[in-house]
Amino acid sequence: MSAFYFNFENQRPRISRREAIRRTLLAGSGLLLANHISFRAFAAAPAARAKAVIQIWMWGGPSHTDIFDPKPDAGYDYCGPLKSPIETNVSGIRIGELLPLLAKQADKYSIIRSMTHGNFGHETASYLVQTGRQPGGRTVFPCVGSVVSLAKGYDAGYKGLIPPYVVLTEPQGRFDEAGFLGAKYKPFATGGDPSKTPFAVEGIIAPGITDQRQKDRRELLHHLDTLAQALPENPQVTENRQAENMAYDMILGDGAKVFDLSQEKPELRDRYGKSKFGQSCLVARRLVERGIPYVTINYGGWDTHKNNFPAMQRQLPEMDKGFATLLQDLGERGLLDSTIVWWGGEFGRTPKVMWEEPWNGGRNHWGKVFSAVLAGGGFKGGQIVGSSDAKGEEVKDRPVYPVDLIGSIYAQLGISPATKLPNPDGLPTFVMPQPADGIKSAGLLKEIMSA
Repeated sequence: MSAFYFNFENQRPRISRREAIRRTLLAGSGLLLANHISFRAFAAAPAARAKAVIQIWMWGGPSHTDIFDPKPDAGYDYCGPLKSPIETNVSGIRIGELLPLLAKQADKYSIIRSMTHGNFGHETASYLVQTGRQPGGRTVFPCVGSVVSLAKGYDAGYKGLIPPYVVLTEPQGRFDEAGFLGAKYKPFATGGDPSKTPFAVEGIIAPGITDQRQKDRRELLHHLDTLAQALPENPQVTENRQAENMAYDMILGDGAKVFDLSQEKPELRDRYGKSKFGQSCLVARRLVERGIPYVTINYGGWDTHKNNFPAMQRQLPEMDKGFATLLQDLGERGLLDSTIVWWGGEFGRTPKVMWEEPWNGGRNHWGKVFSAVLAGGGFKGGQIVGSSDAKGEEVKDRPVYPVDLIGSIYAQLGISPATKLPNPDGLPTFVMPQPADGIKSAGLLKEIMSA
């Protein structure tokens, strides 16, 4: 059995604060000799338009026809009660009726209505969409976040305390994000809930423990550490002290401050929405503002086999508020030009509604055609790429495969597709599939990539 299928959610390692600090310290001191990667190959990459990516991962697969590709003329058996799409601030573009705020921001994003891969399984489709590769082979490839972590992270001069690849808030649980790159390139999953006070980031914020108590504990530790007092110049003691200083910088210093949303104006927090998703969007903006190159918001609840429409009534206004405010906030701060925002899930959902029991108006998995959204980082806004047919069941024109979207993101980040990736088995592996790999592609999204 392929290693890909062996990564069950309860077996996947999570990156703790201790591990994150260990990586930072080792990278800074030059001790990461194993699996050391030279980034000379990246020097030949095209000029970068983007510095960071915020990925809104719609875990479970969102209904394309209820959100960014409405089909009111298909009839009630296809659109259900969501039969009145709304105009946006871009003439000719209409989106789902539960997205009034995003309708006002359509000039900032482009909608891809012809995403396709034909896969209907959560794990395998997630792997496809996030790596651009077919699942089930001998080699388990890294997802986009891990590749960006390699290209823009510690080995490329990244100096931040917070790891360069962060997931808000739970691990994605569908595949091994780092693949053959190994644990160093897995994301730091924060845990916690940013809509709560405090935002209990795993290993950084300890509920019920005040800053003063943390400081008192540190003083007690120093008092009891007689070995460090006796051997202050010992290299191992010095290294341990460096690790301790970094740990406390994460707990009490700048590392913790990025997750402290009390520093934001209450009105802005309200604009994002006080939901877990809305506040995650705000944290994501704060992270890229401080130089984190890749942030994923793992947004669950879209696997709507049953009662799809009550779920849409509940979740789409929440998504609308957080996503629209993120775009507006990034734009107002001058960050949208250098930050790619990528919205999408592993597939769409069946265009025809299942009204019968036990589905009660549910939608199943649909990998034949679905939607994605790109904004910022050199991608044009106010555009539609491709289309689905009259009922949203098949690609009508301009198919876009996962490899096309991912390759376009890498291009905007200045990551060359021909860059070799370090493979522990010595196999020739590259950032993007090569022609001999036989991966379906229709070409980069040049129609929405700024010249």
